[in-house]
Amino acid sequence: MTAGKSLLDIRGVETYYGNIRALNGVDVTVNEGEIVALIGANGAGKSTLMMTIFGTPRARRGTITFGGTDITDLPTHEIARLRIAQSPEGRRIFPRMTVMENLQMGASLDNLKFFDEDVEKVFALFPRLKERIAQRGGTLSGGEQQMLSIGRALMARPKLLLLDEPSLGLAPLIVKQIFDAIRELNRTQGLTVFLVEQNAFGALKLATRGYVMVNGVVTMSGTGKDLLADPEVRAAYLEGGRH
Repeated sequence: MTAGKSLLDIRGVETYYGNIRALNGVDVTVNEGEIVALIGANGAGKSTLMMTIFGTPRARRGTITFGGTDITDLPTHEIARLRIAQSPEGRRIFPRMTVMENLQMGASLDNLKFFDEDVEKVFALFPRLKERIAQRGGTLSGGEQQMLSIGRALMARPKLLLLDEPSLGLAPLIVKQIFDAIRELNRTQGLTVFLVEQNAFGALKLATRGYVMVNGVVTMSGTGKDLLADPEVRAAYLEGGRH
């Protein structure tokens, strides 16, 4: 998918937990039609940036703009209404609800006329979910729960999909299925994806562009290909870490 104009702009963002600064002047741009990866060690601030985009916690300084609209201080539900959807770290599906009920929870109230069509698209992407349609979310395997989390986010018909650690704790074969699905969504639907991942090799291989975060600061950026080849990135994140 060819990248278009800027969709998400993060400029000079600082986020705090109490008096502790978790993000320190972060600048990130995600253009329409791109897959952008944010890599870094555990605790680097990657998930904090994802949550700050949605306003929990709020950016104390800087601006976040989506499609030309300043969303820095908008309530979370209004940000979601702009068609940003998130598959959060730890999946956070509704364990007592069935697969279908989880998908219903993700559906946009503005687009219910597309509900059946959207469910079929999710099942085409993740056939396993169709087989588990009446099963409770909490009884699914980790990989199936991750598929459900992404599927639920897709039901909102997002312009931007935020994925936080989609490969965490999953077997390599399942990780490949998840990454293949992300690539397919981008290629066939033009979906813009912002991906936070500790699996640096898989993420950068998938990404149009990438950013490296260290201690709440973006230290490097470039194309996925260039970052994969960079000696510093290789030494810090890729040695022995191919999945």
